[in-house]
This record gives sequence, C-alpha cells and structure tokens, in this order.
Amino acid sequence: MKRKLTAICMIFATAFAVVACQSSDKSQTNNTKDKTETQTVKERIANSIPDRYDDYGETKPADYYVKADGFDYDYSNLNYKLVWSDEFDYEGLPDESKWTYDIGKGQGGWGNGELQKYTDKGNAWVKDGKLTIELRKEQDEFGKDMYTSARIKTKGKADFRYGKFEIKAKLPKGKGTWPAIWMLPSSTTEYGGWPMSGEIDIMEHVGYLQNIIHSNVHCQKYNGLDGSNKGWAKKVEGVSEEFHTYGFEWLPDKLIFTVDGETIFTYDPDEYVGNSKNVTKDEWPFDKEFHLIMNIAYGGSWGGSSGTDDECLPQQMQVDYVRVYQSDVISALAEKEK
Repeated sequence: MKRKLTAICMIFATAFAVVACQSSDKSQTNNTKDKTETQTVKERIANSIPDRYDDYGETKPADYYVKADGFDYDYSNLNYKLVWSDEFDYEGLPDESKWTYDIGKGQGGWGNGELQKYTDKGNAWVKDGKLTIELRKEQDEFGKDMYTSARIKTKGKADFRYGKFEIKAKLPKGKGTWPAIWMLPSSTTEYGGWPMSGEIDIMEHVGYLQNIIHSNVHCQKYNGLDGSNKGWAKKVEGVSEEFHTYGFEWLPDKLIFTVDGETIFTYDPDEYVGNSKNVTKDEWPFDKEFHLIMNIAYGGSWGGSSGTDDECLPQQMQVDYVRVYQSDVISALAEKEK
C-alpha cells in the first residue's frame, strides 16, 4: 500500500497477468573497524539480465550476503499447525487482545495521497461471525464532506516470522476503493525505513480494475517508487459477491502467494539475483518479524488513478477468518538463523 505510484498499475495481457519490471539500487557502504571479514560488493546494473554485475570495489561484512540461503527442508513435509487466529465468533469491536488501529490521515495521505481518515470507532465491527471494515462518506464538524474507514493491525499483539497465512474475505467495489490485506515489518531498526525493511502485499484490489487480485513484494532493490516491485495479478470472478481465501506462505528463502489454494506468484530472490550467494538484505529483508494489516483506502496514487466515485459509498470488506499456521521444521531453522 505504501507509496504506490500510478506506474504500479499492472499491464494487463490477455491472461490478465502482470509482471513488474526490475531495477537496481546501489547498496550503502558499511565498512567498520570491528567487522574484519569482508568481501567485494557486486551491484546488478542490467534492468533485464539478472546475472550481469559491475564491481564497484566496495566492501561489506561477509554476513551481509547471507540471506535466503542455506536452508535445508523438505517442502512436502512441513506439517503446519495453527498458532494464531481470529474466527470473529463474538460481537462488538475487533478483539483488542489481537488488533490495534492506525488512526488519522497519515503523512501525505499515508504516503499515497489517499483521501480517507482512519478511525478506531464506528468503521470496524464484528457481528454474525464476520469482521466488517466500512468505508463511508460523512460530514466533518464544519459540514464538509469527508471519508472515513478503518485500518486494523496485529502489531505488538501478534508479530510473525515465517508461516502460512489464510484470510477469507469479501471485497468492496466501486471506483476509488482500495482494500488490502498486507504486512509490514514490526521494527525498522536494523534495515531502515520503507522500503528497506520490506512490505508484503498478500491481496490488493483497486475498484477500477474489478475482480483483478494483486500480490506484490517491496524491498530496497525492488519497490513501488519506480514500479520495480515484484508481483503478479490474477482475475478472480466475484470477489465482491463471494468470499475467497487469500493465502501467503512465508518461508526462509521464498514467498508464495495464493488465491483459493492456487499459487499466483512466488517471490524467489535467487531468480532475480542469479546466485543465492549474492542475495542481500536489499532483496531479502524478510527475515524479521512482520505484522498483519487489513484496511480499505480510498483514492490515492493507485486507488484513485482513474478517479473516484463516492456514489458507490458506503462499501465494506468482510472477513470470515484470519488464520496463521507455522511449521516446527521452519521454526527450528529460524532459531538457528538467529
């Protein structure tokens, strides 16, 4: 969701598939006297040839390169078990032991020029076994039109590192609507602010491209600032009339995105870097804890790139459940990684 440019809007071929283009970004020098083990940095300089490099003669600690590499596991035998969920089998506000809120209009419309104001009262509730997030048009204290919505998150309540995530949801529709189910890092202390610490977009949908589901990954090397983020799009009929299950499997060396159990995109950094020894935090900051976010934005650089139509409001995203599973095998590897 953060800082999407209009260029993010994917190019649709006959199969409605979208592949984001590649870019390059020079790594920062970190040559400190207490880190003696170094090796030469090689920066990718080609936009379309992933194994072409230029040697700038800079140095980095050897462990700078050890990302998404050396994990030995049998994917077919991971045996996931449920570790966290919200089945929304209660009534009232979202469970405060599991969810908290982002509030307000954010800096620059949450970095995207979005029009809505997020609240913690009235725009999100649980009833009849479903969570509802509502985007609506209201009047402020001066009688001026405004748009309100909700953005709930698990940050500080449940932060995750690796696992399988399933969210069953029915989406809003209408020009300008921009619902999302996504993840941000729970801390940016080590890698830095967006996009350096990463972003994982499990599901995004913009109302002017009805029934097209987008999944995207952002990091320092590939991100929405220049449209180089990695992702895919798939046409899924009836996303605003029926519930569909949006899935995401986070492994120590790849990210797998699904809709109704069908894989639509896999982010494997080796495919872009060309050799796992060259994968750095710039391509793989996804070894830290992230938290879940669900919201409906309105307008903005992507959601509003074809205009808005508030005659469609109010609009709702309903969520049947959120479930998180983890594998003992992957958890053990994560402990060794620490």
